[in-house]
Amino acid sequence: MTATFWPTKEHWSVSIPLETPHKRLACLQESGFVALKPAPFTVPDHEWVSLEYMDWKSGGDTNFAPLASADGQLDCRGFWDKGKTDKDALWTSNADKAPTLKSYVSNVGANFGRVRIIKLEPQDRDTAIRSFHRDDNNRFNPDNEGWVVRSWLELTDSPDSYMLLMDNDADGLPDPSTERRVPLARGSRFVVDTQRLWHVVVHNGKTPRYALITSFESGPELEAFIERERA
Repeated sequence: MTATFWPTKEHWSVSIPLETPHKRLACLQESGFVALKPAPFTVPDHEWVSLEYMDWKSGGDTNFAPLASADGQLDCRGFWDKGKTDKDALWTSNADKAPTLKSYVSNVGANFGRVRIIKLEPQDRDTAIRSFHRDDNNRFNPDNEGWVVRSWLELTDSPDSYMLLMDNDADGLPDPSTERRVPLARGSRFVVDTQRLWHVVVHNGKTPRYALITSFESGPELEAFIERERA
C-alpha cells in the first residue's frame, strides 16, 4: 500500500456496527454494491447548480445542498442529532428548485432519509484516502426494520474519477484485496451499503464533481427498484 495514510484500529469507523438483526437486501449480501443502468433522463444543470449549499466536510473538500433532512430544514447533520434514524425525511426548500431529482427519489417508492447534492473539489488518491470511512447509517434504527443504505446518481461527467470501495478485514479495517473502483460518468447510478464498505471518491478532474446521494431503507420497495434498474 503506497498511501502515506491508512486507517488504524483507532479510526472512528471501526466502532460502527456491522452485524445487526436488521432486514437486508439479498442483492447486497455478496459485495455490498449494486450497479444500476445509467439514468434514462437528463437533469437540467440549474437543478443542482442554483441550490443553497452548506460548508460541510465529508470525504474531502465538500459542500452539500440538502434536498431532504430530518425536519425539512437546510441541515447537513446526521438525523441522530434530532433523535431520528436516517429515514422519514422531509423535503427542504432546495427540493422545490430540483423537481426532476425530487421526483426521482420519490418514485423509488422506498422510505428515504437524507437526500443531498454533494459538491466535491478535485482530490488525488493519496488525499482521498485520508477521508476513507464507513457511514453510521443505522443509529437509532429499530432492529426489526430495514437496514439503511445509500444510492448515488452522478450529475457531472467525471470519467477519470472513481468511488473507491473496500470491504473489511478481520480487524474491521479496509481490505485492499477487495478494492473496487466505480467510474463516475454522468448519469451513472449505484447502490452501496456504506455502513459496511469503506468508501471515498478519488476525483481526478479539474472542476467540482456533483452527485445526488440518497439514504434508502432496505425493503421490498427498494428491492423492486433495484431489480427494475439493475445493470
